[in-house]
Order: sequence, then C-alpha cells, then structure tokens
Amino acid sequence: MPRVKNNVARLRRKRQILADAKGYFGRRKNLYKTAKEAVERARRYAYRDRKNRKREFRRLWIIRINAAARQNELSYSRFMNGLRRAGIEIDRKVLADLAIREPQAFEQLASAAKANQG
Repeated sequence: MPRVKNNVARLRRKRQILADAKGYFGRRKNLYKTAKEAVERARRYAYRDRKNRKREFRRLWIIRINAAARQNELSYSRFMNGLRRAGIEIDRKVLADLAIREPQAFEQLASAAKANQG
C-alpha cells in the first residue's frame, strides 16, 4: 500500500489560516496555532453577528418609527395598526427612512393611520 502524503493540502490550509489572520495583533498573525484559534473565534463571531445584525436594525427602525409617530400624537403600535387597516404596506426600513429624511411624507402616513383607527 502506498504511503499517503498530505503535505500540499496541509500547507494550503496553513497558508489560508495565516492569510485570514492578516492584520491581527502580535503573535496572532504569525504563529499558526494562535492564528488558527483567533480565526476560528472570529468566524464564530461573524456567523453569530450576521444573524444579530438583522435584529439590531429592526430594533433601530422601530425606535425611529416610534419617535416620529409620537411627534404625530400616535404610539408605534397604533401607528402600525392604522397603516395596516388603511391598506398601506410599507416595511419598517422604509418607514424609518421616511421618518428621518421626509418628515412631511411620514406626517401624511400618520394622518392616514389616525383616520383608520379602530
């Protein structure tokens, strides 16, 4: 049975880890073992935070919409309920953007939501 050599694949993996650790501080960029640990940890955080980013942005949009709705004498829940009853389907991202950049347009949406209160 021939001897299996894995040198090429091993070095390729090692090079990739050290390339991914480029820019890290101290030994974390030079030593393979420390670099591997740092890169694995970074990948775990990246995976987790890709999910968390979506939550964070939704929270931010809701906070902005609530602040703008309260300037128009509505709470967030009453504003969203009024929009739903009026048949206006705009997502929170766009509503938050309108609240900041186009206050007059948001005010019109708020009056439509007020008119369709239950």
